[in-house]
Amino acid sequence: MKPYVDGFKRRGIDAVAVDLPRGGAERAVPVFIKASGRGLEVIGGGQSFGGRVASMAAVEADFGGLVLFSYPLHRPGYPDQLRIEHLPSIRCPTLFLSGDRDPFARVELLKQYTKLVPNSRLEIFKGQGHGLLKVLDQALDVAAEFILTNCK
Repeated sequence: MKPYVDGFKRRGIDAVAVDLPRGGAERAVPVFIKASGRGLEVIGGGQSFGGRVASMAAVEADFGGLVLFSYPLHRPGYPDQLRIEHLPSIRCPTLFLSGDRDPFARVELLKQYTKLVPNSRLEIFKGQGHGLLKVLDQALDVAAEFILTNCK
């Protein structure tokens, strides 16, 4: 997460990485909330598993916004096993950023299911898989603009 944290800081946005326990997103949610805090002043987010945890934490912690890099909508090869149950309960502005070749999130499914989140936006990066390091500056520019424009 260091490139993400450093990139946000270069854009004037304070960011910290949270060391999450493995073994299930539900188990990691309290750790995320304890490290990030609660309330509208918190913009939660993460990459892949961390983004899933942040999105689940947002339901409980009333974040001011979410930025989700490479959200793992489903396991590779299992697009019928969606991780979407909590999405309609997210109430803060939410930005999903994903590559169009991400095996964890088919684009057509992302387009369909991100609509479950009120006040959400989906940004797709052509030619990118799971992880956006090759286009990280562009992705961080989009994320910073989203935070400054949409989050309180």
